[in-house]
Amino acid sequence: NEGNEYFREKEYLKAVIAYTEGLKKKCEEPEMNAVLHTNRGAAQFYLGNYRSALNDAIQATKLKPTHLKAIIRGALCHMELKNFSEAIAWCEKGLQIDSTEKKLLEVRAKADKLKMCRGRSWRGTIWRSELVSPLQGRAVMGIDLLCERNIKLALEPSNEEEEISDGLAEISLDGFHSDNATGAKVHLDANGNLNWPVLFLYPEHKQTDFTVAFHENSRFIDHLMVMFAELPPWDVERKYLPSNLELYFEDEEREEMYELNPEHTLLQVLQHERYFVRAGTPTVLVFVKGSPYSNKYFSGKKVHRL
Repeated sequence: NEGNEYFREKEYLKAVIAYTEGLKKKCEEPEMNAVLHTNRGAAQFYLGNYRSALNDAIQATKLKPTHLKAIIRGALCHMELKNFSEAIAWCEKGLQIDSTEKKLLEVRAKADKLKMCRGRSWRGTIWRSELVSPLQGRAVMGIDLLCERNIKLALEPSNEEEEISDGLAEISLDGFHSDNATGAKVHLDANGNLNWPVLFLYPEHKQTDFTVAFHENSRFIDHLMVMFAELPPWDVERKYLPSNLELYFEDEEREEMYELNPEHTLLQVLQHERYFVRAGTPTVLVFVKGSPYSNKYFSGKKVHRL
């Protein structure tokens, strides 16, 4: 009930925490747990954490395979992650339960169309979205947004001038598309703030997390609190507690590592003099403080610590 109240007030982060607390009670009613997962997934969705939202949808459908709300949420998550084939599969699963469900019919039609567009639009390493505007001046608008924030880009070398130009032109409307499969992109919200896709790497376990919309004024610790509200299954030693983690970024040019302050916002990190955004996706490495793996990883490396 507390989670629902926060959700109605659009306090989605607090809603996620409340639903998580509900799940920790380990209720023996599968339907209640399915509802909690579905609701938490909805809150994660509105925070832009589409992969976490998808995980909740998957858990909800395991508990209650006919839960249409969870199936719709799963389809929507796959759409945001540009997994159009998977979105279609989720729609088909839901339509077997209710063949007249309007939202599933809409999502399936859109996924079919975008899947066809993707097949026609892929060239080399740049995804040329059907939404890209041909208007002149887009590149200037996008670069100005970054210049006024003192954010630096590391553009990948290319032999094709046209290809670089296309990548720059997308930032004002679609953003720089990352090389990962999600196709997520930086975008400007209604309040004039940038929201970035951010990749979290866990070298010790060869795992990753992907936050699709990290608000530039959000702190890293706030995201860690949500991401590790429940410890991931690969953390068998239960070490990945938010207070027990250290964050770093790598200066690839100098082959040096920089520790981040979890209390800092994404914008503060991106403004660091040695931070360069690659492929439109800020990347952060996560380690457990003082762990044997961490000590070995940093051995021989030049590390700038807090």
